[in-house]
Amino acid sequence: MRKKIVAGNWKMNLTFEEGQKLTSEIVNMLKDENIKDVIAVLNPPFVHLYPVKKLIGDTPNLFLGSQNCSDKASGAYTGETSAAMLASFGATYVIIGHSERREYFKESNQLLTEKTKQALANGLTPIFCCGEPLEIREAETHEAYVKQQLTESLFDFSPEEMSKIVIAYEPIWAIGTGRTASSDQAQEMHAALRSHLASKFGKELADNISILYGGSANPGNAKDLFSKPDVDGGLIGGASLKSRDFVEIVKSF
Repeated sequence: MRKKIVAGNWKMNLTFEEGQKLTSEIVNMLKDENIKDVIAVLNPPFVHLYPVKKLIGDTPNLFLGSQNCSDKASGAYTGETSAAMLASFGATYVIIGHSERREYFKESNQLLTEKTKQALANGLTPIFCCGEPLEIREAETHEAYVKQQLTESLFDFSPEEMSKIVIAYEPIWAIGTGRTASSDQAQEMHAALRSHLASKFGKELADNISILYGGSANPGNAKDLFSKPDVDGGLIGGASLKSRDFVEIVKSF
């Protein structure tokens, strides 16, 4: 049975005090409202990892994730953070290949393979991002474009390794633009990606991979999005910076 996951990506936001306040509010709300059967993940900037982990404590179904990791295990790579370091802080998830990393830092499909390898080798669950920009969507080549991202980055993994990866589909044209893919558009792409995974790894494995929607989900549209058969949760940006909004999205299943 596929896991239902709502992962909050704080991006480069919040001071120490703001991060502590947000985490505390989320922890208290999740405990008070006794939310079951949904995994919530907080993905703060690196500097927040340890204090956020301490606040999460033993909160049921709430986990710590990172926004990125290095493709190297260790060494003279100033400014980088390894997957082993993240695991030692208590992180259990890591976002790989977010559209902003691909665009601003020119991360290639091949580099993302190496990052995914590092994550898996250290017991982290990769949240592997894929998605198309507006010009690709308007050219109606979006399915081929996103399938190629999966093929080039993930199709050399073994079925056992692939079964430990979460996919996040990001319609880049709907991130921070005020535009949102309709629930039918999201379902269409999620189904296409699941079918593509099945073509390589088999239907049973593909049917058990969680595929999250990462395109400006919010409390107003999350229930409709999550009602679709191939949408297993969300990778949440702006709405994850407001405790009530984030928890309402978690409750939207």
